[in-house]
Amino acid sequence: MKKIIILFCLTFNLFLFSQKIESFKTIFNDKISIRAIELYDNKIWYSGTDSKFGYVDIKNPQDQKQIKLSENKLQFRTLAQDKTSFYAVNIESPAYFFKIDKKKLTYKIIHTDTAKAAFYDALVIQKKNGVALGDPYGKCMNIIITKNRGENWQVLPCKKEYENQEGEAAFAASNSNVYLNGNEFWFVTGGKKSRQFYSYNMGEKLYGKEVKFVSGSNSTGIYSLDIDPHTRFGIAVGGDYTKQEANIDNIATTQNGGESWNIQASGHNAGYTTCVKIKPGSKGKEIISVGDQHISYSSDFGKTWTKISDEKGFYVCRWIDQSTVVFAGKDKISIMKLTF
Repeated sequence: MKKIIILFCLTFNLFLFSQKIESFKTIFNDKISIRAIELYDNKIWYSGTDSKFGYVDIKNPQDQKQIKLSENKLQFRTLAQDKTSFYAVNIESPAYFFKIDKKKLTYKIIHTDTAKAAFYDALVIQKKNGVALGDPYGKCMNIIITKNRGENWQVLPCKKEYENQEGEAAFAASNSNVYLNGNEFWFVTGGKKSRQFYSYNMGEKLYGKEVKFVSGSNSTGIYSLDIDPHTRFGIAVGGDYTKQEANIDNIATTQNGGESWNIQASGHNAGYTTCVKIKPGSKGKEIISVGDQHISYSSDFGKTWTKISDEKGFYVCRWIDQSTVVFAGKDKISIMKLTF
């Protein structure tokens, strides 16, 4: 009887601390590449290739709408929102910053970057503040900020203390290599060097710190970052998109808002990863991540990972609630329901 009780307890604990996929359904198909999504009004909003912008309703997927923000075939890899509007910027020059009314879905261009080197990797908005991250102009990353919901944009000056290393840039992989919280923001880079930058007052001062992450070529580095603003726990993921299975030094975590980073699960994860998101309310303990070849989950602050799906072609993820995650990528949007 004692052995039976022990076996029951072990089985119960295994069930209690594991997760399973209850359902995994594709709710949207189109000829499109999606690398940026937002949640609003019980809908998944997306931007993508061929100037496409639209939504699909979470509970009623037949409720869909799509518009084109330009007659040109612009490629969007960014999407952000505030209370009344969505924002998107295309990746290449000339780069147009669009502001889209949430109710009417009317839109206007609020800023244009005509520099030949313009290439925008990410865009985040929170209340009045916003940050757009682009690949280097000369010696520094191209960082522009707004403090009035996109009506005006200011390019941060290039200073010697945060000049980029040769071959350093960012990745337009999932609109998640920038994190904004109030007046402070973080962003991450890759290439020949992988670094994490931090500003406490909307770019007034910018501090850079090298992360001992996989680096050395144009395809290596940090692709995605997420932070719990309450605990200052953060996680960075990436790898090498030309070597999907490579899994050495491609996950790192911080316990102090980026002051120091520790490599996690090196050699023991599913490989190249484009997007990572902390489960709301978990304080960083529970995390979902996605790469071109896998979906993975961690329940111990990123120390160990379980590959929960071999589904391919997803680039971006987002928690809808405590047990539901949306994934988007090549030609599709899907919703996964997890049980814990």
